Amino acid sequence: MNSESTNHTHDHDRDHHQRRGFGPGARPFGTGKPFGPGFGGFGPRGFTPPGPQRKRRGDVRLAILSLLGEAPSNGYTLIKTIAERSGGTWNPSPGSVYPTLQQLVDEELIEAIGEGRRTEFQLTKEGTVYVAEHSKELERVWASVSENSDADAGLHESVAKLMGVVHQFRFAATDEQRAKAVTQLDDTRRALYGILAD
Repeated sequence: MNSESTNHTHDHDRDHHQRRGFGPGARPFGTGKPFGPGFGGFGPRGFTPPGPQRKRRGDVRLAILSLLGEAPSNGYTLIKTIAERSGGTWNPSPGSVYPTLQQLVDEELIEAIGEGRRTEFQLTKEGTVYVAEHSKELERVWASVSENSDADAGLHESVAKLMGVVHQFRFAATDEQRAKAVTQLDDTRRALYGILAD
């Protein structure tokens, strides 16, 4: 076999391992790219923690009303406060907060005070009544954040442990062990999909 054919074979084997998630530069373990929404990945420094969760727009609406029920605030401070109260697990984007603020203004539940960057929002009389009538619903927003944080912490810890073991297969496993690992991981993936389908 000439050198060109040999190089082609080596390239094919390398690409095969990359597609399967093993070997230097493997996807997703070697690139640091995430596995999907809510999961981390492997990079040069090891496992990358999952990113912050996103809440439904309805939850953003309730969170804003809840916070404005405590004190007037601007959009930036609302985003910052939501992140702080959720322990960093809920970071709503400006693209969800500012349109929601405008919607609440249109519904006459809140009103803008000040101008430009100093513009803040506060509840109107209608908004104050709405918050009082929906107090339990507003409380559940923060309760759900706390529950999700606990559940996410357990899931992320388990995923990190699994990825730590998988990471070792890149350097310390034989080809036979890697093949067995691929089968086991495929079985695990199918089992997880089964849980989601329940």
